[in-house]
Amino acid sequence: MINISPMAFIHPEAVIGENCEIGPFCYIDKNVVIGNDNRLMNSVTLLSGTRLGNHNVVFPGAVIGAIPQDLKFRGEETTAEIGDNNTIRENVTINRGTAAKNRTVVGNNNLLMEGMHIAHDVIVGNQCIIGNSTKIAGEVIVDDCAIISANVLIHQFCHIGSYVMVGGGTRTGQDIPPFVMAAREPVAYCGLNLVGLRRRGFSAELIENIHNTYRLLYQREKLREECLAQIRAEVPMSKEIEYILDFVTSSKRGIIK
Repeated sequence: MINISPMAFIHPEAVIGENCEIGPFCYIDKNVVIGNDNRLMNSVTLLSGTRLGNHNVVFPGAVIGAIPQDLKFRGEETTAEIGDNNTIRENVTINRGTAAKNRTVVGNNNLLMEGMHIAHDVIVGNQCIIGNSTKIAGEVIVDDCAIISANVLIHQFCHIGSYVMVGGGTRTGQDIPPFVMAAREPVAYCGLNLVGLRRRGFSAELIENIHNTYRLLYQREKLREECLAQIRAEVPMSKEIEYILDFVTSSKRGIIK
């Protein structure tokens, strides 16, 4: 059963799953696919290329699938793909992809707060919280379980690691490695996200190993390559430590100081 307000516009080519609720003044364009058990409150706009999974709640004024704000865009067929169990609050905007990656992706179980923006070709993982009015530029990657506070500005091509806590009002043009807190002006490493790691069930031993990894990584008197070699020699390896090392060595914009 689908509950669609008579004051909503649904393009005849749109595909809508079971048990969806679509409120008044919603606009559902052609080439839109909506899964099951979604709730679209009033005045939600889903434009061509939108793919909405299951069990999502979209609040008034949200716009998903608008064309990229990128002068290189030439009208190519791309998508904005939203997974399952997401809460997308008022006035959130999510642009579809460009020829660079062909799609913008938001995973599962995310909370996107009021007025935040996700630009073209961004990839957001699972269980992330992104605060009010935060703006994420094109081709950014946000890994799972990141918490990004309000009014954060993230430069294009940046990579935000898992389990980070980014302070409100932060601006970053560099990558933020996993498990850390980042804040200040200019943005800087502010220690581990200890509260977040403990809440997520990280053991005291693992947290200590992560702490030692960053203690060695941020040695100011040594080159980055020397720090990485020392970490490999002194810190017990685990998937979390390997993740940090891979993140740092593959960083194209450099990590925060």
